[in-house]
Amino acid sequence: MTQAPETTDPRPARVRRGRIGLFLPFGLLLLVVALWSAGWVWVRGRAAEEIDGWFAREAQAGRSWTCADRSVGGYPFRLELRCTALRFARSDVRFTVGPVVAVAQVYQPRHVIVEATGPFHVEQDGKVGDVEWRLLEGSAHLTQGGFQRVSLVVDGLKGQVAGVEPQPIAFTAGHLEVHARPTPGRFDTDGAVDLSARVAKATLPLLDPLLGGPEPADLALDATVNRAAGVRTRPLAEELERWRVAGGSVDLTRLNAEKGKSRLQVQGSLRLDEAHRLAGDLDVRTAGLDAVIAPLITEQLGGRIGGDGAALIGNLVGQFLGGGRRREPAPGPGSEGTLKPLPPVRLVGGRVAVGPFAIPNLRLDPLY
Repeated sequence: MTQAPETTDPRPARVRRGRIGLFLPFGLLLLVVALWSAGWVWVRGRAAEEIDGWFAREAQAGRSWTCADRSVGGYPFRLELRCTALRFARSDVRFTVGPVVAVAQVYQPRHVIVEATGPFHVEQDGKVGDVEWRLLEGSAHLTQGGFQRVSLVVDGLKGQVAGVEPQPIAFTAGHLEVHARPTPGRFDTDGAVDLSARVAKATLPLLDPLLGGPEPADLALDATVNRAAGVRTRPLAEELERWRVAGGSVDLTRLNAEKGKSRLQVQGSLRLDEAHRLAGDLDVRTAGLDAVIAPLITEQLGGRIGGDGAALIGNLVGQFLGGGRRREPAPGPGSEGTLKPLPPVRLVGGRVAVGPFAIPNLRLDPLY
């Protein structure tokens, strides 16, 4: 009687291989998580070292930064720097703000987003400023040697500056945003930086009597600042003098202001003269401001003559500011009225001249 040969059952080996295949993806996932965690811890350590090094360099330059209760977190995909308060002190100024949070994605560490909660308190030269807001966010796209873009957005801004004459200055703004970027093709050669700013529903009660009413104002600014490269957190006077000596100037592409029925549009160039005063040439167009500008000139000129002479000067100034000139439509849909070009406005030698009229008793003081 012939017996059948013995055979080996292959099922146990297949079961073992199937179990390994089942748990292999989980093992690989755990390995990836462990490597990612180790990498994140290393990056966090490097970030902390960079922050410490920057604070130390600033301290050596006489600028003290303090991040209260500092912590670095954000695992697994972000790096978050948190300060319950951020303090800055220098020989001429000090301020506090907080809490502050700065966030960067691990895979995009040079794009930093900052959120700050008020209040902001600053003291300088006997003046004290306090500012609050509902929302403040900033962002910066940094490069190895500079930046690609910096932005700041603030909602519900209000503040006050005390220690100024004749009274404290209060101000508010419903919305504020500021953007800066290197001017394409000119940053490397001229150190030029483009600025764009928008302010909505701003109030400055101190100027309401001069400007004719309490209505909030909307402002828009587009400008290029030349020789802006190299700006640091040095004292303001030192920064301005470095900029002036380097031939710095501001090209106003557009400055628009609207307040009630009044509008103002300014283009031109500004700089600092050797006495540290504003100087430049401006092209100014207005609508609804004749009643503000003409009396200002008339008061200064006619006050020296009096009587019928003052009335005659007032009539001539009024015609000179608005009469006989081509009116141009105001920019933007829905705007009312027209913009009237004023005579050239010149800031020279600490004086302000509108056409041939140099306004007496109006002096431009040195900025520093």
